[in-house]
Amino acid sequence: MSNLNKTTISMIINNEDYNDLNVETRQHLGDFLRDLGFKGTHLGCEQGACGACNVLVDGESVRSCLMLAVQANGKNITTVEGLNSSEMEIVKDCFVKNNAMQCGFCSSGMLMTTYEIVKSNRKYSREEIREMISGNYCRCTGYQAIVDAVEDSLNKINVGV
Repeated sequence: MSNLNKTTISMIINNEDYNDLNVETRQHLGDFLRDLGFKGTHLGCEQGACGACNVLVDGESVRSCLMLAVQANGKNITTVEGLNSSEMEIVKDCFVKNNAMQCGFCSSGMLMTTYEIVKSNRKYSREEIREMISGNYCRCTGYQAIVDAVEDSLNKINVGV
């Protein structure tokens, strides 16, 4: 591939600086992150429908299969590997306790969505939780276990109480 199809970018990934990275101009952020070793960013549909590739870009949820890596130049990226707060440890434990991680394929995207729910610092009804996770496809759980895990997480973290 010629250099015309490549460019150099820099970004912060999980609070670590990544500078002077060569990237193909048409490479999606999800593929780019996986090439860098962030394998928690799963690529499922590659059309933005399943949510398995969710990452945070400057704190906002993004489907990394729809964003080009060059669009992330200068941005702060958080992948599931970067969710190491005490709240996320509670969330992960609640997912395991409620059997919300079965095959594991959707888990990284679900954890990213749950992180957003927890960080909003609000209490949500089960119906609201179900709506909020509806952008993440899970073929194993039927969503009940995931709703239970999110609700359990919110109760343990005492959000909005």
